[in-house]
Amino acid sequence: MSSALTKTFKTIKQHWLTVGFLLGFVTDYILLNSIDDLFDNLVLLFYALLSSVSVLLFYTGIAERGPQFFYNFLKRFAPLLMQYSFGGLLSGMLIFYGRSGDWLASWPFLLLIVAVVVGNEFIGKRSDKLIFHLALYFTGIYSYVVLVTPVLLGKMGDWIFILSGIVALMWVTFVVQILYKIIPNFMNLNTKRIIVTLGGIYIGFNVLYFTNAIPPIPLSLTKLEVAQSVVRQTNGNYRIELEEQAWYTHLPFIHPVIHPKNDSIACFARVYAPTKLSTKIFHRWEFQDEKGSWHEQFRFGYDIAGSNQGGYRGYTVLQNYRAGIWRCTVETERGQVLGREVFQIITIGPTGRLVTEIE
Repeated sequence: MSSALTKTFKTIKQHWLTVGFLLGFVTDYILLNSIDDLFDNLVLLFYALLSSVSVLLFYTGIAERGPQFFYNFLKRFAPLLMQYSFGGLLSGMLIFYGRSGDWLASWPFLLLIVAVVVGNEFIGKRSDKLIFHLALYFTGIYSYVVLVTPVLLGKMGDWIFILSGIVALMWVTFVVQILYKIIPNFMNLNTKRIIVTLGGIYIGFNVLYFTNAIPPIPLSLTKLEVAQSVVRQTNGNYRIELEEQAWYTHLPFIHPVIHPKNDSIACFARVYAPTKLSTKIFHRWEFQDEKGSWHEQFRFGYDIAGSNQGGYRGYTVLQNYRAGIWRCTVETERGQVLGREVFQIITIGPTGRLVTEIE
């Protein structure tokens, strides 16, 4: 038993940076709940500040600044602190970006996590570690600022994203300038690589945003249903009639089947927005032709506000339809996807059993 524990400890010690990174993920999974929550914002701010301080402390130890016991301590423990803060910051972004849209829309962050774990294990050259750390740090700070700025200002859109990018760039530039004072020779040797790396990340974020690959943070879709009918009641609630679906329609690439009732179909959505934020969302109805291409039937938008803690509710109705594959997409004004429901309309045969939900 003792031998097994010793072997396990040695294995963990060999990969302790990756363990520290993953520990940040576990912490976020337990603590984070809502971007509008003060505690959640303080947790994310803590990670952002801790990542900045830990990077500086790590390279202070590398430069052997101060008494020997001090820089030896930093050499040993600052890397773990840095990886923990990186893991916490990036996993927080993954949680909130994932809630904001399709997980497929969050593929840059999923890919980043894999790259980080691989990088922690295989990057050994000191100059490569510097570039790796700065790239990881800038990605985390950029993601954080892009997330929190709309929450603070109560607005979202292109100019807010551009402002967020500038703030993130200034933040990281300030930290890099301090690094030039801590490890001047090392930084001067890698100046070109640093500029190319940080510039590439900055451009990459903007490309992802303007091609709608980044989810529409800080909004999140909490419910999306294609229903037989939706009726708003006098008490403000919504009565939703749904056709009961077979269990296998929840499998990938299997679409729910809708038999229209009263010559219409409704798409109901509940969207969460931070308290201060007001914006506009759209429902886009599309049908698929015989070649598999999508064609827009209509697009309708309505204003939402974050004052409703349960999420802002709204719906649209499709009346001019035909049999075939359709989809209803909930998106922002510029086309960032919050969620999408693909389904099949069948105009013949009996309607399945209807169930009623009150929202």
